[in-house]
Amino acid sequence: MTTTPHPLVTRAQRLAGDLLLPQAERVDQEGVPASHVEAVKRAGLLGVVAPREYGGADAPVAVARETAEILAGACCSTWFVQTQHHTPVKLLATYDSPVREELLRPLATGELMAGIAFAHVRAFPRVFVRAVPEEGGWRFEGTVPWYTGWGLNDVMLLAGVTDTAEVVFVVAEAREQPGLRASAPMRLAALTAARTVSLELDGLRVPEEAVVLRTSQEEFALVDLPRAANASPAVFGVAYAALNLVARTPDGEEAARSLRARLDEVRREAYALADQPAAPGCVPERLAVKTRAYDLLRAATTAAIVAGGGRAVALDSRAQRLAREGMFLLVQGQTAEARRTHLGSLASR
Repeated sequence: MTTTPHPLVTRAQRLAGDLLLPQAERVDQEGVPASHVEAVKRAGLLGVVAPREYGGADAPVAVARETAEILAGACCSTWFVQTQHHTPVKLLATYDSPVREELLRPLATGELMAGIAFAHVRAFPRVFVRAVPEEGGWRFEGTVPWYTGWGLNDVMLLAGVTDTAEVVFVVAEAREQPGLRASAPMRLAALTAARTVSLELDGLRVPEEAVVLRTSQEEFALVDLPRAANASPAVFGVAYAALNLVARTPDGEEAARSLRARLDEVRREAYALADQPAAPGCVPERLAVKTRAYDLLRAATTAAIVAGGGRAVALDSRAQRLAREGMFLLVQGQTAEARRTHLGSLASR
């Protein structure tokens, strides 16, 4: 954690302590309320990585990671809803497009909330969503398997793949409309509260001026795979939250201390790797460290269950909620290579 807290870190800590953590078990069962999203907006946390000239904080990456850890450790469902927002902000800030001037400021200030619908592109050569050029814009056909924050987001970053293997990113309204239909909210073992649906695209039309980026699938993968190989700050946030529970139990202090020291070491290594340029061949090393982080997440949440005893399996137990959230983080944003690395590590023990 930072030595001198950044104002956004302080706000995240206050939000977590005053609202997110006290209500986390209720939210886990009932869903992320719009009031939680509004509280994140008021804290300025939707603009943590946005440029100052557009109303954002342009905070250092260490601050973005720490605020993510804090939110995830307090209420992983709320973290997961709001974390979708930062990718469209980064993309709009990076690439000059007509929609940038229209949307970046309201996204940076929290006037608008964004979600993402592009993880399916990682399945290439399978194509879940096809982007078809037509006069004045694009038509999207197919299924977005996972979309989080439905009913809480105003806009979404949607991607489809063309017949020539070009990936087209556009901004569209996150609501049912001609050519776009949402499923019922999914019932999941963890993070049902995050309002995840699938989206059926049957001729959704988006104007050319809504395009954020067009790139080849090969170029997309070159950027995306190293980034996806990094350990998520949420993994550390949930693991630390579990160890805090363990440390407060009569027999748990030593176990918590030992696991925390190992977690601190992996965290430092993971973030150091993430800060390096994505050189050729960097993915295996990053995945190896990510897998070690998963091991410690699993150990920390298991320790919380063990330390809590029989009470830990009650639905209102913080320990079981953290354990389920930890299970979710094992597959969140998973790529085929990450799955192979993780399974190989488990098989070799």
